[in-house]
Amino acid sequence: MMKRTMTEFMNHRRQFFKENALAVASLAWPSMLAAEGLGDETVSAPKLHHQPTAKNVIFMCQIGAPSQFDLFDPKPVLNQRDGEELPQSFLDRVEFAQIKEAKPRLMGTPYKFTQHGESGQWVSELMPYTAGIVDDLAFVHTCQAEDQNHMFAELHMNTGWRRFGRPSLGSWVLYGLGSESKNLPGFMVLRSGMHPRSKGANFGHGFLPGTMQGTPLQTNGPPILNLKSPDGFSRESQAATVRAVNELNRLKQRENPDPDIETRIANYELAFRMQSSAPELLDLSGETQETLALYGIKDPGQPSYARNCLLARRLVQRGVRFVELFHGDWDHHTSIYQRLPGECQTTDQASAALVLDLKRLGLLKDTLVIWGGEFGRSSVAQKSQKPGEPVGRDHHVEAFTMWFAGGGVSQGKSIGETDDIGFDATTDRWHIHDLHATMLHALGLDHKRLTYRHQGRDYRLTDVHGNVKRELFAS
Repeated sequence: MMKRTMTEFMNHRRQFFKENALAVASLAWPSMLAAEGLGDETVSAPKLHHQPTAKNVIFMCQIGAPSQFDLFDPKPVLNQRDGEELPQSFLDRVEFAQIKEAKPRLMGTPYKFTQHGESGQWVSELMPYTAGIVDDLAFVHTCQAEDQNHMFAELHMNTGWRRFGRPSLGSWVLYGLGSESKNLPGFMVLRSGMHPRSKGANFGHGFLPGTMQGTPLQTNGPPILNLKSPDGFSRESQAATVRAVNELNRLKQRENPDPDIETRIANYELAFRMQSSAPELLDLSGETQETLALYGIKDPGQPSYARNCLLARRLVQRGVRFVELFHGDWDHHTSIYQRLPGECQTTDQASAALVLDLKRLGLLKDTLVIWGGEFGRSSVAQKSQKPGEPVGRDHHVEAFTMWFAGGGVSQGKSIGETDDIGFDATTDRWHIHDLHATMLHALGLDHKRLTYRHQGRDYRLTDVHGNVKRELFAS
């Protein structure tokens, strides 16, 4: 066989595309034809294990860990005992993340709690907008994490595993149900403030197919990297190129079946369709002033947590299966009373607005909304190592609060109780695996049956643990 130089090979390759691009492009998949209005694209029905109460998920992940004592779980006894030493019975079994004192002291809250709504839910004065929607929410006060380290706790909350490499929540959901969106990824990620410490692993696909990867929207520049075509390329030319490349990928796939090739084909097609759908998604000019005011958006073109909440609603409207918002920083080891009010002002109105907006548009009944961090904060004061710097709260994994709405969730309900100083749960704990099992249950998925074979064994989101907490649901 005659050997070719690299230059000759590349020239031959370019000549092949020049002479055959249109012919190869004519073999396009139906999804590409549909994208150009030349055919019908169908979305396969999800493989449900039982009747779902929700179709979509919006997870507002508050990274850094909000303080339950100052927001949603009032402790009058803790306030009365403010300044007392933590009893030795607790010290004997607790391991703090950062507190070094031998005798840390209990710390109450300076914020006033009042009951709200017909359900009489207790909410701090720092969260007035959330207080206004308590009859749509279910609060769980006995959530339990395992890892005191932010990075690994984030991974545990978002992947069910405390180390890198596992598929994320959204990836498992997408794997189980697929997406109803034709022009956007089925798993989208929005970020504001501080990004997660474990970065993209929180929305990675792990060992699942690459099409299950979460797609982050950028806060600056192009909404999705490498999406725009170079200047001078028409949409028709771009479509022909994508079709030609994908046909070559399919030829290779038939010779050597490989999930990565399937992912590459799907990504080429989806990226082509997103060239028009992504800019349209971010264009808020069609939203009313009433809606913008509801979320507290003053400048629709400026990235913010409030804008991300509105975008989450728009994504669900467009069939995106799983939307995750990451926002921080709630990690208040020092100066908590100086810093916490600002985070609440940034997030409270928009978080509540998202629930109200989904409800008025008839989307809340099919959308499971989740709000919470990777763990909670301690009931004792953490002194700063810097002279004169105000106190904060350390990490706490034994009991913390998250809230849920929509998707069949009971309305105006408070689930779980903690002891007088909020240190331990006195009723059933909701371990992270329980949270995941319950979320999947709402979507019609059995967490024990949603498995993927990898390296000779079947994996699942909840590992070998997890119980569905049916008390979260209305029936």
